Amino acid sequence: MKIGFFDSGIGGLTVLGHALKILPFADYIYYADIKHVPYGEKTKNEVRQYVQKAMDYMAEIKVDAVVIACNTATSVADMKLRRNYNFPIIGMEPAVKPAVAYCKEIGKKVLVLATSLTLREEKFNQLVHRLDATEMVDTLALGGLVKFAEQFEFDTEAVHQYLQKEFAPLVLSDYGAVVLGCTHFPLFNKVLQQSFTEDTVLFDGSVGAINHLCDILEQKGVAPSLDDKIKFVITNGNLPPNDVDYKKILQAYVHSI
Repeated sequence: MKIGFFDSGIGGLTVLGHALKILPFADYIYYADIKHVPYGEKTKNEVRQYVQKAMDYMAEIKVDAVVIACNTATSVADMKLRRNYNFPIIGMEPAVKPAVAYCKEIGKKVLVLATSLTLREEKFNQLVHRLDATEMVDTLALGGLVKFAEQFEFDTEAVHQYLQKEFAPLVLSDYGAVVLGCTHFPLFNKVLQQSFTEDTVLFDGSVGAINHLCDILEQKGVAPSLDDKIKFVITNGNLPPNDVDYKKILQAYVHSI
C-alpha cells in the first residue's frame, strides 16, 4: 500500500510516527510544503491552493490514501476538493471530544492550543458547540511554536520564554486537559507538560486519524507492503530535501511515543 502524508512542514511527522507503529508495512510519501510554512498565517484561499497542489501530486504518483497531517489545512479544505480525487483523504481534528469528556468527570476546563486560522474556522467552533462545551473550552493561538519547530528548536530558552509569555494571562491550574490542535505541537510535549501540573493530560488527535485511515484501507481491501519505505518530498525552492534531519526528528518522536 502507498500512503501519502501532507503537512506544511515537519509537524506531520508526529502523525506519521503513529502510522509507523500502527501500520508498519506500507510505503509512505511525506510531502512537506515548507516553501509556504507557516499555514496559520496564510489566507484560506492560499492554503486551499497549497492543499490542491499536494493532492495533484499524490494523484500523479497513485497513492491509495492521503492523510492531511495538518489541522490548519484540514480546517479549510473543502469537501469539494475531496470529491475531485479517487483516493480517500483523511484529515485531522483537534481531540476536543475526549478532552471535554475527561474534564467533565474531573470538573476542570479544557485549553485548546492551535494556529489562529484553525481557531477562527467555523469547523472548529461547530465542534465545540456540538459538544455543548463553549463555557469550559478556552483557546490560545501558538503559531510561534510552528516557527520554532521549523527551525528545529524544541527545548531552548527562547521556546520557554515564548510559552511563559503566552501563558501568562491564564491560570494554568484551571485546566485538566490541553488539546494539541496543531501537528507541530506534540514535538513540544516535554516543554508543554512542564508548563502545567503533572495531572494535566495532553490530548493529540493523531491516533484517531491513523485508526480512521486503517479502517478505510481495510474497507478498500488494500494489501500491505512487504516492508516500509519513506520518501520525502520537500518544497523548499532551490535547496535539496533535508531528508536526514527529517528522519532524525521522526525517529526521535517514534521512540518517545
